[in-house]
Amino acid sequence: MKKILVMGGAGYIGSHAVKHFVQEGYDCVVADNLVYGHREAVPQGVAFEKADLADPSSLEAVFGKYDFEAVLHFAAYAYVGESVTDPQKYYQNNVAGTLNLLAAMKKHGVHKIVFSSTCATYGEPQYTPIDEKHPQNPINPYGRTKLMIEQAFGDYARAYGLQYAALRYFNAAGAAADGSIGESHNPETHLIPLVLQAIDGRRPCIKVFGTDYPTPDGTCLRDYIHVEDLASAHRLALEKLDTFSGYVNLGTGVKTSVKDIIAAAENVTGKKCPVENAPRRAGDPAELYAAAHGPAETVLGWKPRYMQIEDIIATAWKWELNRRY
Repeated sequence: MKKILVMGGAGYIGSHAVKHFVQEGYDCVVADNLVYGHREAVPQGVAFEKADLADPSSLEAVFGKYDFEAVLHFAAYAYVGESVTDPQKYYQNNVAGTLNLLAAMKKHGVHKIVFSSTCATYGEPQYTPIDEKHPQNPINPYGRTKLMIEQAFGDYARAYGLQYAALRYFNAAGAAADGSIGESHNPETHLIPLVLQAIDGRRPCIKVFGTDYPTPDGTCLRDYIHVEDLASAHRLALEKLDTFSGYVNLGTGVKTSVKDIIAAAENVTGKKCPVENAPRRAGDPAELYAAAHGPAETVLGWKPRYMQIEDIIATAWKWELNRRY
């Protein structure tokens, strides 16, 4: 196979995908603007190009330099709260920027793309578990921009023969099992690293937003999927693009509460987590988890390896103790 372009390959999920693809024998080129990504997360020996979705000339330079077979697209901005306060940033990067990427692909004859989408395209769940038939009604600009990109893919497929897979993640979590790369956001918004950093004394406490939900322990239920499982799903999706284009949920189907996360983190670390209860946040549904045994399994042939939350947290803790960036 020719080279694979990994847009956003220096970010959290993108870097784990690069690591996986390289291990599977793929020849990857990482392109990233390094606004949120980390140059240190790109494996040694992998070509790196600084490029920005908002800058068509930088994309043209990358596509002109290499002969690509396909693109993995991880370069969307992904802070839900920020998308509400600064929607322009999200529409310009996520939507307009992706159109720039698609234009470069079309010009250079690259017809395959695997896209990092999100379960946020569904909005408030009308039922759980969520399958691909669930209505899409995103409640924030982040989710709306991702949905717009999915819709553009369908139009490009019909008009130009684009072959695509949009992978709708639930809650990405964990780190590389060998501790070489992991989660490093600024600001950090994901629950597991926040809990682990509170346990490690780098934060005063973890705030639990809402303890009165209609769930077994009163806290929100979510579906946590290990980042290495996400990476393998991207490879399987890419390898299916000659026979499949469409949308696939990526989750385990396992419901895990906020209190479950805290208890599992305490078990993994052997330390107590300081907790502060706080009121519910607007827009947080009580339950959000994927239907098991969906198209990810039946179409892509994918099954998550990490099904126990403590196993996921153990990889995150290993990273937190030995962070490199």
